[in-house]
Amino acid sequence: MNTLLPIAPEPKAAAPQAARIGIVSISDRAARGVYPDAGLPALRDWLARALINPIALEERLIPDEHTVISQTLIDLTDAGCALILTTGGTGPAPRDVTPEATLAVADRELPGFGEQMRQISLHFVPTAILSRQVAVVRQQTLIINLPGQPKAIAETLEGLKDADGRVLVPGIFAAVPYCIDLIGGPYLESRPEVCAAFRPKSAQR
Repeated sequence: MNTLLPIAPEPKAAAPQAARIGIVSISDRAARGVYPDAGLPALRDWLARALINPIALEERLIPDEHTVISQTLIDLTDAGCALILTTGGTGPAPRDVTPEATLAVADRELPGFGEQMRQISLHFVPTAILSRQVAVVRQQTLIINLPGQPKAIAETLEGLKDADGRVLVPGIFAAVPYCIDLIGGPYLESRPEVCAAFRPKSAQR
């Protein structure tokens, strides 16, 4: 007599983890209302395109003031942001103090992010060598300074691709999810057509 055993259902894939992300636009004139801010919309739109995870955004528009920048990064870390992206204030002008304010609250620096951003931007403009973006870890939060222009934000996050969409130079976001894994944050999942996240096989879920 043959006995038919019930077929076990396929295990359901776990839903993507929710993540809290801080986005900070740093500009004296935009903060005063002299002109509309372009940084926050650019960051908001890119994250919506790139991430599969449900995200809660903490948005800040602040002036180029060292103490204000540092305190904002502290507040967003304390609010539980796994990732904070800043834009603006990374050039050589006297009011460009974002890197210094970021380093002031860091537990450790991750120089590779800034190096890669400048390498990507050099494919477009020779003045990329004037950029001073840094990335740091504060507690369990990854903080990255991005360029000030919306086009440059997308270029550095996504990297360079050829006409067929093949990656020529990886964008920095490819390393972000695994970095956040390592510091104890949520498991971020990105859309490969925007920027494929890289993880060692042992770290993939």
